[in-house]
Amino acid sequence: MKKLTVIFSLVSLSVFAQDSIPTINQSNIPLEVETIIGLDNFGTTYYETNNIFYKKTADKTINYSNVQLGKITSIDVFNPLKLITFFKDFNTVIILDNRLAEILRIDFNTVQPYKNVSFVSLGNDNTIWIFNQDNQQLELYDYKAKSVRATTMPVVSNVLSLTSNYNYAWLLTENYIYKYSYFGSLIFKIKNKGYTKILERNDDIILQKKNSLYFLNDKTLEISPIALPNLLINQFLVTGETLYIYDSKILHEFQLKK
Repeated sequence: MKKLTVIFSLVSLSVFAQDSIPTINQSNIPLEVETIIGLDNFGTTYYETNNIFYKKTADKTINYSNVQLGKITSIDVFNPLKLITFFKDFNTVIILDNRLAEILRIDFNTVQPYKNVSFVSLGNDNTIWIFNQDNQQLELYDYKAKSVRATTMPVVSNVLSLTSNYNYAWLLTENYIYKYSYFGSLIFKIKNKGYTKILERNDDIILQKKNSLYFLNDKTLEISPIALPNLLINQFLVTGETLYIYDSKILHEFQLKK
């Protein structure tokens, strides 16, 4: 297997911009779920409660559960036709269609060579990004060909968060924020100054540090605080220009004015 590790560019320090990103509060909706997973522009809400994955639309609610695989670790809903459901305890990924029916099951315990997966995120075509905990590498895995298309260089600190779109993947570790191309090449590497979670938004990144959110501009690599009222940020989501903050009781919707 050929490993693609060409480094396009390396940035060791980020620039912190003082100007904050303004927001406008659009709505505050009562909602009590265990985990809010995603929302789209058509009014669809994805969430998890009692280890059951729900998809709620204007006219119906459907659900998926698989008690044999234990607790749901994460669900990627970037592509509504391929919902990537990860069960870390059983080292298994289930891909669901838009009706929450199983399309494919990937059992990494049976993949050769064996892969101990700790994070999963959507890739392009028939691929998913996986973080292989044994070799500390991010891999672009082709689940149709059952092979790895690209592999990054190993990281040396604990991984905190992974996000991606069809072209890029971002890996947050205790020490750095990494951005990789679809070919596994490192695009930039920025010092992590206390951030614990990242989410992709049109190639830019939203970061969380304690009870605050920040905007990482992909072109300038400037990091700006996002202006928000005093809210408890248990979870946050971003869809286009809309930022959602969930405090376990209310889903707050904000328009980003960037």
